[in-house]
Amino acid sequence: MTDKTASVHWEGSGQTGQGQISTETRALDRAPYGFSSRFGDDRVGTNPEEILGAAHAACFTMAFSFACEKAGFATDTVDTQADVRLSRQGEGFVIDRIALRLTASVPRLDEAGFQAIAHAAKRDCPLSKALASVPEITLVATLRAGAQGVDA
Repeated sequence: MTDKTASVHWEGSGQTGQGQISTETRALDRAPYGFSSRFGDDRVGTNPEEILGAAHAACFTMAFSFACEKAGFATDTVDTQADVRLSRQGEGFVIDRIALRLTASVPRLDEAGFQAIAHAAKRDCPLSKALASVPEITLVATLRAGAQGVDA
């Protein structure tokens, strides 16, 4: 395994300053962020919470797909959304909830097996483990209609 790298450049004070987020792969390349993209209605810049949500959704989705494969089921499509809530706590802020929503098509996998694999993947994905201090991480998992009992 190798280290993955991200970097941030910031100029100015907290509320009026602007930053840029980059990753070594350049998937993010000087992506802008600042106070208004984090706490206001600026939808041009990014923010740490949506990046965290994207990372958690990506990690969980791969963990789910790998777990299905290990159980003998190939995933057709897997879509995950993560909502990350930043709440005021005392003088600062805290991430107090991450809500994952999974919708997947997995031929031949029944509902009970689907739910078991999905919840185990949520528990076992590396980012869920890293985020263990978040008080509430929920999962709503939906097996796409028509996926059950279909031969691969």
